Amino acid sequence: MEVIIKTSKGEMKVSLYTEDAPNTVKNFVKLIEDGYYNGLKWHRVIPDFVIQGGCPNTRAGENGMPGTGGPGYQIDCELDGENQYHDRGVLSMAHAGRNTGGSQFFVCHSRTNTAHLDRNHTCFGKVTDGLDVIDAIVEGDGIESMEVI
Repeated sequence: MEVIIKTSKGEMKVSLYTEDAPNTVKNFVKLIEDGYYNGLKWHRVIPDFVIQGGCPNTRAGENGMPGTGGPGYQIDCELDGENQYHDRGVLSMAHAGRNTGGSQFFVCHSRTNTAHLDRNHTCFGKVTDGLDVIDAIVEGDGIESMEVI
C-alpha cells in the first residue's frame, strides 16, 4: 500500500509497512481517508533528525499548542517487526510515552541521529520517491493533502 503526501515543498511517495505495523497503518490510512491531515503544518523540524506533523492544533483557526494535539484516542506501539529501525525517509509514530500515539508522525532525515528511536517508536512506512522534499521542509510548511494509492 502506498501514500502520496503533497506538501508545500513537493510530493513524497510512501510505501507503508502493512506487515510490520498493521494497526498503525490502518489508523494512518483511516485518518488520510477522513481528510484529517489536509491543511495541517509541519510543526517540528530538526535538521539531520526529523520533520514532524499530524497535530490538529496546526490547522488554521485552532488555538491549541502545536505538537500537543491528537485524534482523541491513542494507539498501541508495534515494535517487533523486521523494519523497526529509523533510517532516512522512514515514517514513524510520534508519542508522549509508549502506547500514546494517535495522529502525529515524523519522517527521518537520516540514520545518524535516530538509532535511539528503534523499537521505541513504531516505524510504519518509508519514502520511496521525493526524499529531497524531506530536506526542503521547514517548520510551518503545509501538508496540503494525502492520498492512498
